[in-house]
Amino acid sequence: MSFSDVTSATLNGAWPFVGLANYVAGFESGVTGAALTRTALFVVVVTVVGMVMGLLAAIALRTRGHWSNALLAVMVFAWALPPVVNGSVWKFLLADDGLVNTIARATGVTETALPFLYDQYWALGAVAFVNSWAVIPFNALVFRAALLNIEPEVFEAVALDGASRWQEVRHIMIPSVRPTMLVLLVLTIVYGFRSFDFIYVMTFGGPGDATNTLPFLGYLQAFSRFQFGLGASTSVVAVLVVLVLAVLYARSIHREESE
Repeated sequence: MSFSDVTSATLNGAWPFVGLANYVAGFESGVTGAALTRTALFVVVVTVVGMVMGLLAAIALRTRGHWSNALLAVMVFAWALPPVVNGSVWKFLLADDGLVNTIARATGVTETALPFLYDQYWALGAVAFVNSWAVIPFNALVFRAALLNIEPEVFEAVALDGASRWQEVRHIMIPSVRPTMLVLLVLTIVYGFRSFDFIYVMTFGGPGDATNTLPFLGYLQAFSRFQFGLGASTSVVAVLVVLVLAVLYARSIHREESE
């Protein structure tokens, strides 16, 4: 389909072969290139926030206790929420009269509502943050499992040597979870790249095309504008990126098993 001129008029008939015309049209118009750029920015935000906050949460929840178990239960609940529900809640929270803007105005941070979902720059960051929020619990649970594998005697020994909390994190925890971190890094990148649900619910690619990432652009081209050939070519580009990430994931798994 990506090598054919397929529209609503030709979908059920013969598909005229056009070679690489769909790919060329996507890049020459700047639509595909812009979507790639937005996708890269989106993935960077999701990955950095998801990995850093996930590790910090795992360190904070490393010990077993009633409060940590309760917080873990809340995190699992937030992670298990369907993306449509999660995105709808955050869309309400970030609205002009939502909780976030109400608090911002009440505390004097701003006099007018912050355009979280209505500004081309704010919208992409807001949706990326919500995606990060959804992936943090999963990352925290995986990191915590890796941290719990560290023998308690190790922490007792470094405590006797006078190590600070930061030195424990830097020299004990991070090196111990590094193999897990590499695998989780690839998974988080894939999660950010394939994100669709939150964009669909919160902005539907808008305002304008500000949140049109590559997967969502392919959906719009094929199922909203009925340019099936063009949408298929965009989806093939997305698949190629995912294949590269899949290879990196497989190599990370192989390296971890070897170690």
